[in-house]
Amino acid sequence: MSLQTIKWGILGPGWISSKFAADLAFAAGAELVAVGGRNLEKSEKFAKQFNISRAYGSVEELAQDAEVDIVYVGTLHPIHKENVLELLRAGKAVVCEKPFTMNAAEAKEIIELARDKKVFLMEAMWTRFLPPIRKVMEWIAADKIGEVRLVKADFGFDIGWAPESRLLDPALGGGALLDAGIYPVSFASLIYGEAPAKIMSSARIGATGVDEQFSLLFEYEGGRTAALNGAVQLGMVSDAYIYGTKGHIHVPNFLFGKSASLHAKGADAESFVDNRQAEGYAFEAEEAMNALREGRLESSIIPLDETLTIMATLDEIRKQWGLRYPADE
Repeated sequence: MSLQTIKWGILGPGWISSKFAADLAFAAGAELVAVGGRNLEKSEKFAKQFNISRAYGSVEELAQDAEVDIVYVGTLHPIHKENVLELLRAGKAVVCEKPFTMNAAEAKEIIELARDKKVFLMEAMWTRFLPPIRKVMEWIAADKIGEVRLVKADFGFDIGWAPESRLLDPALGGGALLDAGIYPVSFASLIYGEAPAKIMSSARIGATGVDEQFSLLFEYEGGRTAALNGAVQLGMVSDAYIYGTKGHIHVPNFLFGKSASLHAKGADAESFVDNRQAEGYAFEAEEAMNALREGRLESSIIPLDETLTIMATLDEIRKQWGLRYPADE
């Protein structure tokens, strides 16, 4: 039985969009038909690279393309809100790259519009859809490690001293928390299924005024905790561990999730290995397309209410550091 073809547009012909476009070839029933951005020349170059039939030099033109069913937004996060609002107003379904917005207020605004217009909207937290992460959730649901008491997750890389980089530019939403930290924070939210009751944090604020590295300790009801770290100027081993009363789970390099191992008390270790060809963005695309085919307005794997809660958590962390962006004013 053939799947209904879903026609995609991409907004923002940059690096992350190129990763998504390349992976879309592995998503059953997907067709990439248009790309748009603020620079027509860049859009045309991107279109040529990925054999896309139409290139636009503005959000408005892409939003008005009647053939496009859904748009992947891969622009810089300070303009996510205005981009997504434009697309939703035109009735386009949207998958928006992380971080969803700059803060919870922006997230609330676009979520409310999507719900008001009854248009599909989803945060592109691609790691949630990876087969090893789905297997981890199966193990936890099956009580393989008992009650989860501790989650540890790190993601950090070293870009060197590059004050001109968007990652260190406060005007572009730079800093470790929004770019790298969103992954371990979202991972803890996935595992516990709730917001932390208490947040303790520490950050190194660099010369450009943004966080270069951070450490977080989340406390949940019953003394359960999550210890999370991230950085943009510190190379880290980006593994995740989930410790329960009956054993633990290890996810090496959890963002890219090629494997996971289960270590239950009194049992041999169990491993899950994913030999996919795609990098993994195809899985989030397939979730979004299945939602459109089934008439769903959001994903159960990354619900909009959870996205909003995660943004509020990031807001609270930045408040503790005194780190504000132009969007917060």
